[in-house]
Amino acid sequence: MERFIGKYWPVFVLPTLLAFAIGFLVPFGMGLYLSFCDFTTLSDAHFTGIDNYLRAFSDVSGGFLHSLWYTALFALLSTAVINVFGLSMALLLTRPLLGRDVFRTVLFLPNLIGGIVLGWLWQVIFNGVLNPYGVTIVTNEWYGFWGLLLIMLWQQAGYMMIIYISGLTTIPEELSEAAGIDGASAWQTFWHVKLPMLMPSITICTFLTLTNGFKLFDQNLALTNGMPSGRSELLALNIYNTFYGRSGWEGAGQAKAVVFCLIVVTIALLQLRLTQPREVEA
Repeated sequence: MERFIGKYWPVFVLPTLLAFAIGFLVPFGMGLYLSFCDFTTLSDAHFTGIDNYLRAFSDVSGGFLHSLWYTALFALLSTAVINVFGLSMALLLTRPLLGRDVFRTVLFLPNLIGGIVLGWLWQVIFNGVLNPYGVTIVTNEWYGFWGLLLIMLWQQAGYMMIIYISGLTTIPEELSEAAGIDGASAWQTFWHVKLPMLMPSITICTFLTLTNGFKLFDQNLALTNGMPSGRSELLALNIYNTFYGRSGWEGAGQAKAVVFCLIVVTIALLQLRLTQPREVEA
């Protein structure tokens, strides 16, 4: 059987490669080409060079550069907050605790709610409960920023918690016991024993939260829709509004999408480069 698979492995790989090419490589190539074109539909595209990229970066009224740094700040802060909270919950819920499985389930459940529904739900909360106290997410970009951060924390922390719990359960108990016998405190045991062994989980969770923070769209659309005046637009929503909401800006919107893709890929690769060498095996 192994000899058969080894001889005919291209036959087994071909369906996956075809699906990858049709679903990703071809659309990506077309999108890259269209970023150098002026077009309204695929049939009327004509090459214009780097004009779309120059137009995108000079788009003051569209707020591209504002959305860029606003998104970068949001992604970095959400990554830190979600991972710290998720890891803290994982450390707590791997201890003997009454109702531990119930707490795990409750923390994980928000991850099952769709982004649009989640954003709408929290918009109702902000506008109904907090609005009398002056928290108006549609008139202040920073209320929208912290509202989105709260939504991401509520939705994703439980998922990261499950990954961290999985990592913690693979750490041999003998290592913690040996550290305790040597006089290490609980904090020293965590920092010098558990944390290095958790690096594979940290790599995965950091990658997921960082890329999710940059790509966030549906919650942003449902909660603030960029208000006020596009100041709370994250990058994905800014690209969407440029492409679909401004006539004659399709090429510039496509150029923004390519720049966005390059930024996310670069940052994700840098993050993997920083965290993967720190991984140790149990």
